[in-house]
Amino acid sequence: MKTRSRPRKHNPHIPAHIDQSRLPGGVYFDQRGYGRWYVLARDAAGRQRRKNIADAKATLSELHRITEEQDGIDKHSLKYLCERFHESAQCLALAAKTREDYEYCREALLKIPTKLGKPLGDLSTKQFSPALVQRLVDQIAAEGTPSKANHIVRYLGRVFRWGINRGYCETNPATGVEHAKERKQQRLPTGPIMAKLIAHSRERGNDYPRRGQIGSCPTYLWITMEIAYLCRLRGIEVVTLTDANITEHGLLTNRRKGSRDNIVTWSPRLREAIDTAQKRRADIWQKRGRAIPMMEDRRPLIVSRNGDALRKSSFDSAWQRFVTRALEQGIITQEERFSLHDLKRRGITDTKGNRHDKQQASGHRSASMMDTYDLSVPHVPNSGD
Repeated sequence: MKTRSRPRKHNPHIPAHIDQSRLPGGVYFDQRGYGRWYVLARDAAGRQRRKNIADAKATLSELHRITEEQDGIDKHSLKYLCERFHESAQCLALAAKTREDYEYCREALLKIPTKLGKPLGDLSTKQFSPALVQRLVDQIAAEGTPSKANHIVRYLGRVFRWGINRGYCETNPATGVEHAKERKQQRLPTGPIMAKLIAHSRERGNDYPRRGQIGSCPTYLWITMEIAYLCRLRGIEVVTLTDANITEHGLLTNRRKGSRDNIVTWSPRLREAIDTAQKRRADIWQKRGRAIPMMEDRRPLIVSRNGDALRKSSFDSAWQRFVTRALEQGIITQEERFSLHDLKRRGITDTKGNRHDKQQASGHRSASMMDTYDLSVPHVPNSGD
């Protein structure tokens, strides 16, 4: 489907039954005579020509159907079904976090390669069966990401159920599929292992590697690791920090899942990570010729190599590549492997003070959460003292 580069201006001549905000891109209305809808296209000689596609009585759905047929969109593909679902009122009414999870699942699902030489998103929905979906779940789980496999199968089931109710498909191949078994791990990386991996990411950090350079990784990896540990933050909480979170006294957190925000006071390590992130962003924006937003909350602290706010899915991909390469090079062993979220657990465990102090530092509202995040062994006097 065509996309618009900028919002349309209201055209008073367009028929009233058309929602102008939902018109497909590249479709225009000529009010002369009885009125006609048209598109612009180039002929064999490269000259731009007008092509009428419908009269003024055409509905919005008919205009979308016509443009889709002209663009060669396969209306039976999984990609098409996912696009219709994400544009639906039912999807848009979901919570922001749920929509974010669905976007991640769609991006990961549609790009999976198949034996047919094309991505999974190009397959017809009629080619999907419970056996195919089960193989997909088992394959993703075997890569060490059972949680990702379960998120994708739940998303797939939701999309197909929505499609059946609206005539886009006939069956739901995700029904009855076995979910991957998720291991409830409470990994706690040791200080030396954590320091080794952070040092390795600093050494290999290079945002603009030369052609053929192997083993480099984005500089934002070590920055994100440092902030996650020092401030006891989740990965999504680090990548969504902006200049508005930087205060005179420290870094103002932006915790999720109902946790309380707090200000983590400055330390040399935290200041270095923040300063490096800002300098890196300034260099990228200058190289790309990007304008600097005036509002602090519009200036993301962690940006991608092209200067945009870093997406969590992009960070997850870069992290997995980095850890896999560290395993292959013997920097860490499989037993020493940990996730970015484990750095939050390490940070809470290393926080000085009693359990109340650690709970206040982590922002958790429930003291029971300390059983998950505080893995320190308390020192107590013996019963004879």
